[in-house]
Amino acid sequence: MLIALRLNVFAKGNSGIRPETVSQVLAAFNADCLPVVPEQGTVGASGDLAPLSHLALGFMGEGKMWDPQTKEQGDSAVILAKHGLKPIQLQAKEGLAMINGTTLISALASEALVRAMNIAQQANVVAALTLESLRGTVSAMDPRIHAARPHNGQVRTAAMLRSILHREGNLSAISVSHENCGKVQDSYTLRCIPQVHGICWDTLLFVQRILEVELNSATDNPMVFTDEGEGLNLEDSKKNITLSGGNFHGEYPAKACDYLAIGVHELASISERRIERLVNPALSHGLPAFLIKDGGLNSGFMIAHCTAAALVSENKGLCHPASIDSISTSAAQEDHVSMGGWAARKALRVVEHVEFVVAIELLCACQAIDFLRPLTSTPALESVHSLVRSKIPHVDRDRVLADDIQKAAEMLRKNEIIKAVSKFSSSL
Repeated sequence: MLIALRLNVFAKGNSGIRPETVSQVLAAFNADCLPVVPEQGTVGASGDLAPLSHLALGFMGEGKMWDPQTKEQGDSAVILAKHGLKPIQLQAKEGLAMINGTTLISALASEALVRAMNIAQQANVVAALTLESLRGTVSAMDPRIHAARPHNGQVRTAAMLRSILHREGNLSAISVSHENCGKVQDSYTLRCIPQVHGICWDTLLFVQRILEVELNSATDNPMVFTDEGEGLNLEDSKKNITLSGGNFHGEYPAKACDYLAIGVHELASISERRIERLVNPALSHGLPAFLIKDGGLNSGFMIAHCTAAALVSENKGLCHPASIDSISTSAAQEDHVSMGGWAARKALRVVEHVEFVVAIELLCACQAIDFLRPLTSTPALESVHSLVRSKIPHVDRDRVLADDIQKAAEMLRKNEIIKAVSKFSSSL
């Protein structure tokens, strides 16, 4: 991703790099000869200089590189030669072209965004399964409620939930079984799913707009312009001019990464609270304590819930915005920086934690559904339950749950949960 984005910057034509140098980088990329780049070392202004210098070193035959044959790191000169590739020989301006820009921030941010949007979609399905297993009401999803406060994400989330929960023509025996229970409304973690999940989705859409511009921009310095354009004055409008500016500053993607982390974290925060309701017999409306039949002898999902709580608490620290920090560098010439590298790295870590928390909720909700048998849910949610049970059996006595959690998280990363319900919902 890092190399692809750097090549895309070169393609804008403002970097001042020769086509033959770009072709050599492209050839190494296509051969999967990938320079080893440290994730730390950038302050996110004047570009990601230190990490991108390692990228350039690899192509120059002076750094470390990933060998696609041995699947190990090695000397880049040796690996390039083994694959019939020559090290690049940099000419005027090309060193700066290789190392100046927000490419590392953008690469990490892109992965974080794609994974965040995937888990946000599937968190809706998992939340619906929890609402069903806790015998919650679908009345809070009524379209009239959300039309009265028509935020895009809220309306979208409510529509998705309605499409897979109990309704006319899409019956759930579980929902029918408690129609006359007398309960007026559910806890916030069930009743307010559209409002909480909705703003998470809208935040991700905002981040997507920022990154789509950033990924397709020239972010190095100085910039070379070979066409006439509107400059500050007639002299500046001439062809073949080099201008110094600040497109390398990473404040845009840094802020976007901080927003992403804060937005997607809330999915884990509310998910962990739903897990608490599933495992707590005082809140679960008849489900066994910690979702295990023989409590006392078995701890069930107690420690799984502790794991979710720990990840949510860790995320709270990681969600402190990196981009509110700055530290002067380069003899005070670079006196304001974005800290976008750290913003991107921790955003990716937050997303990973969210994946695991939602995976634990998925396991707990499926376990709860098992205890409601022979009652069944809607076809969409039954398809999710069947998918999970095809890979992860019911927990009838204590076993190591780490493997189950990993399997559930992998299902979420592969979008298997959303695929399972897609044929039942037009709102996906």
